[in-house]
Amino acid sequence: MEEESMEEEGGGEAMMDDQNHNNWGAGGYGRHLLGERLLPPAGPPRPAGPEHNGAGLRGCEPGAAAGRVGAAGAIAAINISASTSKFLMNVITIEDYKSTYWPKLDSAIDQLLTQSPGDYIPISYEQIYSCVYKCVCQQHSEQMYSDLIKKITNHLERVSKELQASPPDLYIERFNVALGQYMGALQSIVPLFIYMNKFYIETKLNRDLKDDLIKLFTEHVAEKHIYNLMPLLLEAQSTPFQITPSTMANIVKGLYTLRPEWVQMAPALFSKFIPNILPPAVESELQEYAAQDQKLQRELIQNGFARGDQSRKRAGEELTYNGSSACASSRGYR
Repeated sequence: MEEESMEEEGGGEAMMDDQNHNNWGAGGYGRHLLGERLLPPAGPPRPAGPEHNGAGLRGCEPGAAAGRVGAAGAIAAINISASTSKFLMNVITIEDYKSTYWPKLDSAIDQLLTQSPGDYIPISYEQIYSCVYKCVCQQHSEQMYSDLIKKITNHLERVSKELQASPPDLYIERFNVALGQYMGALQSIVPLFIYMNKFYIETKLNRDLKDDLIKLFTEHVAEKHIYNLMPLLLEAQSTPFQITPSTMANIVKGLYTLRPEWVQMAPALFSKFIPNILPPAVESELQEYAAQDQKLQRELIQNGFARGDQSRKRAGEELTYNGSSACASSRGYR
């Protein structure tokens, strides 16, 4: 009977069921990633076979049946106690989390937030991923999320203060660097906290980690600088190539991602980089469009971008060949 009970316990499969997970099987991903350390104890062996049901006990003497049931219960209790003790030895207390696990995560986040594009970060992504997984399994998701938000908020407040101290001629470029650096960091931070996102933020807060972190940049950096940044962008737009086209494009697209309603502050500027911002062209405004084109051409010529003789010759040949109908067709009319 003892051998039978041991075999049945060995053949059972542990299940994990807590407030963050829904019945994760011991044979599933948890066993593959972290081995047996985080798996809860196996349940008591389930009776199987005719000798364990009522019919099987009818033919036995009462004393013998009671002795067999008592022995099985004692063995099960010993097995449960041993497996429970083994599991509890691996419990991560809040003190363990604060002294061991969060410091590792804190250091990795620091490096990701301050890295330059293309830098090599000497951290173990597997180790950080494993830390997050263990903390989620041990019910520390709420504390970890709070620590992460506080960490990134403090970083963004420092970034905002540095931007405030920037001179006007460096303001646009430094904002572009801060925006690009932060968005690049999110590409690593969000996947590392995927388990916290899935089993706490999405299920309990009904939100998404990436959206929360983008909102932090909007509130602590972009909103504080948009009214200083926008006049500088408009001024740079009126002076071609005062800043590189890639910098202008990155900032305008980034601002649109953070808060689309900021388009109303400078529709013409956003329309150069975001499609379908302005309303469709209408026939009554063709003269205005032509005047805007001529103004842009004059500005380019004044800034040293006049076309060469060969370009003028080629343009003249095209106009001669196509005639006035080509000009009309370029505006959508024939």
